[in-house]
Amino acid sequence: MITLLKKEVLSFFSSFMGLVSSLVFFLILGLFLWVFPTEFNMLDSGMATLEPMFQLAPWIFLFFIPAITMRMFAEEKKEGTLELLVTKPLTEWGIVFAKFLAAVVIIFVEMVLSLVYFVVVQYFLSNHAVDTGGFWGSFLGLLFLGAVYAAIGLFTSSLTNNQIIAFLLAVVVILILYMGFDLMSHISVLRSIDQVMAYLGVQFHYQSIRKGVLDSRDIIYFLTVAFLFLYLTVVVLKKRG
Repeated sequence: MITLLKKEVLSFFSSFMGLVSSLVFFLILGLFLWVFPTEFNMLDSGMATLEPMFQLAPWIFLFFIPAITMRMFAEEKKEGTLELLVTKPLTEWGIVFAKFLAAVVIIFVEMVLSLVYFVVVQYFLSNHAVDTGGFWGSFLGLLFLGAVYAAIGLFTSSLTNNQIIAFLLAVVVILILYMGFDLMSHISVLRSIDQVMAYLGVQFHYQSIRKGVLDSRDIIYFLTVAFLFLYLTVVVLKKRG
């Protein structure tokens, strides 16, 4: 399993698509935080906070993470190497978990590299003290969010041998899970269960964990959703024949 994990991580960072995805991620994040005159621009706000970064990141991840996962199974199917992979001493769970961990490692590396923004804010916009507790809470929340996105991306990649279709399916599913339930909670006919509807969505728990307080209910939610999509991926692989 470790061999497959290393293969996936090295394959991403050594590929043209991986390099482009990483550059686009940092470019878009940097432009919104430092250049574009929007509500997210930290220079315009003059405040030592990375709140705008954690507001933007889920939307950038919406495209970045499906770009990471879209090839993980779709390419194996297209090239006919999935069957060869399964014949090795790895169960379907082992294959799925190795690829999932690889995606999480890639996401973590990109997030660590983005800490340059924390350093900039800490030392160059130091008119106010940076809320380090809130920062690390948001950082951890974003990692959990990325793990859920990765599990969804793996699931959609297992459904097809077309990487573009896998990418688009992942974006749609993530959108529904991130903000769909929150939007439904505002529908008048569902007003009686609006809190339940909002609780089912990823956005509710991401916003909660960003406050810097680690609530076990939020962590259990993220782990449960990630496990659900990994389980569905295993089911798809077992039915490949």
